[in-house]
Parts: sequence; structure tokens; C-alpha cells
Amino acid sequence: MLISHVLKGKSAGIHAIAETASLYEAARELDERRIGCVVVVDADGGLAGVLSERDIVRVVARRGGSALEDLVSAAMTRAVITADPNETVEDGLSRMTDRRIRHLPVVRDGRLIGLVSIGDLVKHKIEEVEVEAAAMRAYIATG
Repeated sequence: MLISHVLKGKSAGIHAIAETASLYEAARELDERRIGCVVVVDADGGLAGVLSERDIVRVVARRGGSALEDLVSAAMTRAVITADPNETVEDGLSRMTDRRIRHLPVVRDGRLIGLVSIGDLVKHKIEEVEVEAAAMRAYIATG
């Protein structure tokens, strides 16, 4: 199964925030949308980074509550690891495991088209295995 198939099953829209927003605004966005990560965009709307709950917690742990006044750009991950929509779910899961990340922005021709979480990919992998198991049971039963 391809990452593009996973994107089709997700709701439309990418949750993004400007790199000039405050960490407080970002934390509020994460809470209101009940998500763990937002894509950070620059003034031109391009992918500038990603910001996760973990990134915010680390900054607050180091600097205290006043860190929430900092800009998103101060805490975001700039070296963004991305996925191509034509990659397999297995490739995405492998990259996430190797890099110890939980979210992958999906980019086609240099343009952001979606975001997948490790939960999204695991869910689709489990569904794929369940379909294969059902097919095998049916084959054996008709055997």
C-alpha cells in the first residue's frame, strides 16, 4: 500500500502554523484540533519545519513557562524528513522508526500535500494484514 492511499482516507486539509506564531498559539492549536504536530510554513507558504507537542515540552522544560512567548521558529524542527506519496507504507514506517519521529509531511514536486502520523501508517498496515488473513482463511476453507 502506498502513502498516497493513506492520504485519501484522511480528512482534507493540512494543519499549519506560521513560523512567526508564538509557541502558546501553537500549543493552543494542537489542543483545539486534538493533534500532535503541525506543519510550520514560512511567509511564502513553503514548508519551513514541523512542530510537535514534544518540541514545545522540551523548550518549556528548559526555559520555563515564559518560553511560550517564543516564536515557533525557535522550537520547530527545521531538518524536515518527508515522504513521497508513491512510497510504500513500509518505507514510511521504517523511516519513522529509524529517525524516531512520529509525523511525516508528504511532498510531491516540492509541494506539501499532506501529513501522515505513525498511527495512520500502522492502522493501514494492520488493515492490510487483516485483509490478507481473511483471504487466506477463505482460501483454506474452500480448499
